[in-house]
Amino acid sequence: MRPTPTLAALSTTAACLVALTATSCSSDSGAAEPPDTPAVPTGVTVYTSSSTSAHVMWNRSAAAEEIRRYEVYRNGTKIQNVPAAKHMVDITGLKPSTSYTFSVRARDADGKVSGAGKATPVTTPSADSDDSKPPTRPATLKARADGPRSATLTWTKAEDNKGITSYDIFQEGTKIHSVGGTKTTASVTTLRPGTRYTFTVKARDAADNSGPDSPPATVTTEPAPEGKARAELPTDLQATAKKEAGAWSLDLVWNAPKAGGDITEYEVYLNGKFGSKLVLGESAPKETGRINLPLEKQEKATYAVKVRAKLPDGKWGPFTKEVEVTAGS
Repeated sequence: MRPTPTLAALSTTAACLVALTATSCSSDSGAAEPPDTPAVPTGVTVYTSSSTSAHVMWNRSAAAEEIRRYEVYRNGTKIQNVPAAKHMVDITGLKPSTSYTFSVRARDADGKVSGAGKATPVTTPSADSDDSKPPTRPATLKARADGPRSATLTWTKAEDNKGITSYDIFQEGTKIHSVGGTKTTASVTTLRPGTRYTFTVKARDAADNSGPDSPPATVTTEPAPEGKARAELPTDLQATAKKEAGAWSLDLVWNAPKAGGDITEYEVYLNGKFGSKLVLGESAPKETGRINLPLEKQEKATYAVKVRAKLPDGKWGPFTKEVEVTAGS
């Protein structure tokens, strides 16, 4: 049995997932894995974002609902844990003009881990200490919906005195992905049907200078086919009033929505107003949410409670139906 590695903290960032239209620069190992072991993640691709950083991405596991997290290895040593809802990560702290290899393993809820597959090589560009001039902005950015859950972004090439090493893609101000400096298009995936998204793009050079934002591009995904919409609501919300040490509180519990990845953040509203936020850590159970809300009023009162989840694409999902509960003396 393999030892279980220490979990590393990873901040949860927005939300949508982006995959390049380009194919991977290496093939994955075809070696057979032991029975019941997660499949080796395929399509591992690495782009240098600057002389000291790289962007690693891979295809989601075929059995994505069984994967708890992905583990990223640099030169054979694990350096990062990535939540199952993501399939890309930025790696920083690299050295200029240095060769590295990256590979990815999948770990399921039972702790079983896949093989690493064939490592993907990359060499960081050299650093130019005299390069303080940032790239220009991409002059145009266009977004086209490709169905209910994906869109294609296309932009004009930026200019730089030393050369562009990458383009950073932002969704409503939050960086969600990077692509190589020779690319001017990317496919944005795992979006929600019938939802409006706004994107911008920045160019970056080897000295890590970032240029200005491109003009924004807005797109609305197509509606979901009849009967095909993915569940985005927390289910089975239950609210219980209880009194402890003379003080009343509400105990809330619900099941996580089946939205294609772990849900790590919820908002709770009482009587139509924001009441509390629940943020789940790396090791917290992701199948359910639970929170206890102290009540200021001690006289008898009825509360209407509803909950919504922040989905893997970074958008807030719809609220549950309100559940009423009475508390107080």
